Amino acid sequence: METRDYQAVVIGAGPGGYPAGIRLAQLGIKTLVIEREYWGGVCLNVGCIPSKALITASKKYKEVQNLEILGITIPGAPVLDMGKLQEWKSSIVTKLTGGVSTLLKANGADMLFGEANITKPGEVEVETADGKVLVRAPHIVIATGSRPIQIPGFAYADDRVMDSTKALALDTVPDDLVVIGGGYIGLELGTMMAKVGSNVTVVEMQGNVLPGFDMDCVRLIKRRLKKNGIKVLTNAKALGWDEGDDKAIVRIETKKGVEEIPADKILVTVGRFPNSEPFKHLNLEMEGRHIKIDRQQQTSVPGIYAIGDVATGLMLAHKATHEGEVVAEVIAGHKTFNDARTVPAVVFTDPEIATAGLQEHEAREAGFDVKVGKFPWAANGRALTQLETDGFVKVVLDATDDRVLGVTIIGPHASDLISEATLAVEMDAEALDIGLAIHPHPTLGEAVMEASKAALGEAVHIVNRR
Repeated sequence: METRDYQAVVIGAGPGGYPAGIRLAQLGIKTLVIEREYWGGVCLNVGCIPSKALITASKKYKEVQNLEILGITIPGAPVLDMGKLQEWKSSIVTKLTGGVSTLLKANGADMLFGEANITKPGEVEVETADGKVLVRAPHIVIATGSRPIQIPGFAYADDRVMDSTKALALDTVPDDLVVIGGGYIGLELGTMMAKVGSNVTVVEMQGNVLPGFDMDCVRLIKRRLKKNGIKVLTNAKALGWDEGDDKAIVRIETKKGVEEIPADKILVTVGRFPNSEPFKHLNLEMEGRHIKIDRQQQTSVPGIYAIGDVATGLMLAHKATHEGEVVAEVIAGHKTFNDARTVPAVVFTDPEIATAGLQEHEAREAGFDVKVGKFPWAANGRALTQLETDGFVKVVLDATDDRVLGVTIIGPHASDLISEATLAVEMDAEALDIGLAIHPHPTLGEAVMEASKAALGEAVHIVNRR
């Protein structure tokens, strides 16, 4: 068996693993990054990037049908070519995944394609196409990500049943689609499919969609789902499905009894499991299915670290990237800690939702006396010119000192605007730090400034609450 020696080994080349490999190499650490499936991981190949490409396309397809208000008339109905759309999506994925390999090589990290197994601390055995390779390194980073949860009665091996990966590869639009799970992935993909012509039904076990999100946002999203023709069943459980004459018949248990819904495709989006099982033999301390880590990404076994979805915390790509950079600096001997105050979250529904810090209900539940400033997009000039006036910016303050506890945005470009809010939470800013910063006009960013002022009763472009 071939033996190789390194200072650090990273298992997994997703949004956590490849940044860790790049940063380690930048810091002069001899590093090997091992990947078993595809460079860039789920995010770049079958997750964040391709889904946002298709969401963008569906939004534009819908917009082009409603341009008469701007004085623009397009003869005939627009036609969607799913084949060409998939080609465009794939071109973006190819460009980005190719960039991952280029960056790793350019920074001096070595790459190996194969299945990795940590035989013991300091040793990794890799099954490659050319045989087994034994890799020795004092530092091993687990960055193996996560996978979709499969529920009883809905096997992904069946042609009718899809996880998010299969849904993003569709070359035809299903006439009838049942989405099991009303969380962010289900609503993102369900909305996308509805906009390009699917008759969509969302099935959610809990009492509402988007559990845990600000109820003002949830109410708006539910109105938009209805406007897009999406039927939502809450307090409902998917029991199973049978093959009908030409469609699947999905059985749904509701308070009214069992309903049968026809479907060409069934999309299951009930969450993800961290890929932690291969490391059970190491007796790592766990938090549920996640590997427990400290503020330096160190596990309970010295020399073994964990980052991203497989580690404790939120399962978000940008969280994984940050952790990858932190663990690289820790391994290089820097006094670095992961002490982020907040990990922003984004839901690419219609409209988008983005949060940083505490949402209003979370702040109240945590015992804070809060002030809330809320600025509607209907009062923002730039939103009006973009025909996107649904939603608001909500700024939540600690009433004792006006510190920004959190910001919630629902509406146009919420995903872009949340970065200013994230910085405000990280720097422990006060409302006036945002409110007194001159924001350019006319822009969407002015709404963040106005909401901050509204929390203090000083907004100019809406009537302040007394």
